[in-house]
Amino acid sequence: MLNIGLLGCGRIGQVHARSIGQIDGARVTAVADAFAEPAQMLADKTGANVLPAEDLIESTDVDAVVIGTPTDTHYDLIHQAANAGKAIFCEKPVDMSADRIRDCIKVVEATGVPFMTAFNRRFDPSFANIQSRITNGEIGAVEIVTILSRDPSPPPISYIKSSGGLFRDMMIHDLDMARFLLGEEPVSVYAVGSSLVDPEIGKAGDVDTAAVTLTTASGKICQISNSRRASYGYDQRIEVHGENGLLRAENMLENTVEIATPLGFLKAPAQHFFLERYESAYRAEMAHFITAMSGSEPLSPGIIDGLRAQILADAADTSLKQGTVVSLA
Repeated sequence: MLNIGLLGCGRIGQVHARSIGQIDGARVTAVADAFAEPAQMLADKTGANVLPAEDLIESTDVDAVVIGTPTDTHYDLIHQAANAGKAIFCEKPVDMSADRIRDCIKVVEATGVPFMTAFNRRFDPSFANIQSRITNGEIGAVEIVTILSRDPSPPPISYIKSSGGLFRDMMIHDLDMARFLLGEEPVSVYAVGSSLVDPEIGKAGDVDTAAVTLTTASGKICQISNSRRASYGYDQRIEVHGENGLLRAENMLENTVEIATPLGFLKAPAQHFFLERYESAYRAEMAHFITAMSGSEPLSPGIIDGLRAQILADAADTSLKQGTVVSLA
């Protein structure tokens, strides 16, 4: 039985607690949060103890920690957990700074603790199926990857101001997915962006509409389109074009019912937000972490994947500001 401590009892902490509760071989034994009420509520649901974060990390009743706290706390928590010999499951991004992630890599490697970066979309059944079929050679060599990711509405401006920007906060999932599907590291990044959804986002120094082109050394291309607005629901689509064919994953709809009338064919809207759309992915990534802790499969994605996605996000931000292609070679 893997005893897990949850650091952070907000929305994502609750998602992970629910996933752990559905998986054999693990349990939540302790929770910690900066606020007493959410910690106690989650403890009541899981039967866990409420502890200060430092005590949770040092507890002999905790084998692994799930870090679901604000990003600016990850650095210190990773160092504390690694030095305490705890396996680490960390929400993205690992940190807003690539240099600070490199510091985290040093302590993780020095202590030898297992570390998983929670890029949950790799575990979405449809996206994972595409990657597996690429690996199996069904469409031959990949030529162009197209990723569409659009939120139903923007977050509050207060969140935007502390988010690190669209590339580091939102598109970082897609940048990791690009690496996952291309099978090669991008060597150049070109980004464009605008504030079309809410002018206040622009005033806060961010964009709400963006497109990025990634190119690998062999010439493979990935196109990523992001928007903070989609009037029709949570838009999450992927298309991979290869020399022998195409693989495509469409949106998950609220239901599969379709009505046909003289006016045409009508389907249900896309699922509204990430908690519904990626529910199975959250459960699958946690199941992978728990299984990997038993030694029966390698743990992935790791902290290096967190660094590489951050480097791409930083490059996209630089490209947007400079209006030039950023080379990573």
